[in-house]
Amino acid sequence: MFVVATAGHVDHGKSTLVKALTGMEPDRWEDERRRGLTIDLGFVWTTLASGREVGFVDVPGHERFLTNMLAGLGPAPVVCFVVAADEGWREQSSDHRDALAALGIEHGLLVISRADRATPDRVAEVIVQAREELAGTGLADAPAVVVSALRGDGLDELRERLDRLLERLPSPNGAPVRLWVDRAFTITGAGTVVTGTLEAGSLTPGDHVEVVGRGGRREVVIRGLQTHGRPSDGVHPVSRVAVNLRGIGHDEIGRGDALLAAGSWPATTVVDVRRVSGTADLPEWLTAHVGTAAVPARVRPLDDDHLRLTLARPLPLRRTDRLVLRDPGAARIVGGAEVLDTDPPSLTRRGDARRRAAALTVRDGDALLFAEVAQRGAVRRTRLPELGLPSGVVPDGVEAVGEWLVMRETLHDWQIRLHGLVTDLHDRDPLAAGLSEGAASDSLELPDRSLLAAVVAGAGVTSQAGLLFLPDRLRDLGPAERGVVELERRLAAAPFVAPEADDLAALRLGVRELAAAQRAGRLLRLSDAVVVLPASPALAMRELARLPQPFTTSQARQALGTSRRVAVPLLEHLDSRGWTRRLDTGHREVVRRGS
Repeated sequence: MFVVATAGHVDHGKSTLVKALTGMEPDRWEDERRRGLTIDLGFVWTTLASGREVGFVDVPGHERFLTNMLAGLGPAPVVCFVVAADEGWREQSSDHRDALAALGIEHGLLVISRADRATPDRVAEVIVQAREELAGTGLADAPAVVVSALRGDGLDELRERLDRLLERLPSPNGAPVRLWVDRAFTITGAGTVVTGTLEAGSLTPGDHVEVVGRGGRREVVIRGLQTHGRPSDGVHPVSRVAVNLRGIGHDEIGRGDALLAAGSWPATTVVDVRRVSGTADLPEWLTAHVGTAAVPARVRPLDDDHLRLTLARPLPLRRTDRLVLRDPGAARIVGGAEVLDTDPPSLTRRGDARRRAAALTVRDGDALLFAEVAQRGAVRRTRLPELGLPSGVVPDGVEAVGEWLVMRETLHDWQIRLHGLVTDLHDRDPLAAGLSEGAASDSLELPDRSLLAAVVAGAGVTSQAGLLFLPDRLRDLGPAERGVVELERRLAAAPFVAPEADDLAALRLGVRELAAAQRAGRLLRLSDAVVVLPASPALAMRELARLPQPFTTSQARQALGTSRRVAVPLLEHLDSRGWTRRLDTGHREVVRRGS
């Protein structure tokens, strides 16, 4: 299927033309038909000789309905630009031309209507005039067709020309579903129905999609689909679609909202754009039109060719989207812009705007990717398609870290900073076990915790049990050093005479000090109250191996020359290491190798 929009000055016969082509009345409102003036968008369709189905979006031409016109023109890939032979180019013809230039529409036909009211010389003159006015737009060289909708002259040629044009159209882009809503209503027994031009992706009944618009973001389910008045099991771009939705009222969705593939279109309120048409001087506040949406936007020039737009509400945008910029005060189109970045960096320092504009001048795909990664330091690969960037390459100077692309310079900076953070912690608190991975990630402001492993790998620090430390610094016990040395001396003389709580207190060795000494490999805590040297379990095994097997706890205590307070946790430690085996409540045995 294909979608074609009309464009042209009011009362130049756009509605009459599509009615003659399709046999359907595009004006939906009685007032429109009575006055002969199109106020809102009309939708009709037909089948061409080739079998191609084409839907027409008929737009109003009067200046008072410029916003409605832009809502119809925005999502359409093809245009029939209508100029009346008897009147020639008029004021709203220029408005519609400016919209075409802003949107970058490159496919269409120039239709000279009402040929029955003009001489052949006049028709030729209007064609020349229209081509001059369309110079600089995608329709500058569009085929011209002369018609009289009332008499039927030229309609067959118009159908043939349109058929050939549609045959040459490029395939729709592979972006996820985005359908800009142009109408919302309710049908008894069915519920909420919205219509729009499906420009990307495919829809099927049962799909879960998101609605993004003035009401925020919410998930809904597609109950049913229609195209050109017929139920459909699936629709593809580019086509006119009526979508029956479950989970939303018709008064909760409207023109300017969008149906999106769930999770595929982040909405943004700040975009950097390149000017593609229009006047040099822009007001501070504009209305930005994209798809069927019209949103107030504040303008910040970056240089003569680039702008930053701050939108009044979030829109689902991507790189290369086209915006029409309209001055709401003057009620005229003042330019067009192409979206370059939907998540631009903040501009806080002097010269940031100039530097940002320079970065936006990059056009090459790989260079754009490098600039995007350089701008942010790290970019998730899944984000690249949303930004219109290649995702299968890794530019020089960039490291691939899992699902992230990270600037090598950024990664190196993180590693230096991490080493400094861990060193500072050891300096401030020699007894600290290390810097937690969470604290490290937060301090480095990593965009994702998954990047920490790559940072640690090149930072010269050790990661263990969620803590980061410098192994050589763990042996430095600071103010606890004197007490630990004395305790080591005593235990070396009597390995199984563990100090009592009063002894530890006298040595100023509390829980933190003992934990630090154990991490340094200088002490072994068998329990909160029992501390021995790390070599004590091996020494104990020598003595226990000499005992008749099995042995009791009392026999082990006597052989080691210690108390039950020490013997029980020591034996339990040996059990846990598999060196001894508990046989029953009173007996153990040494585990012989191979047994």
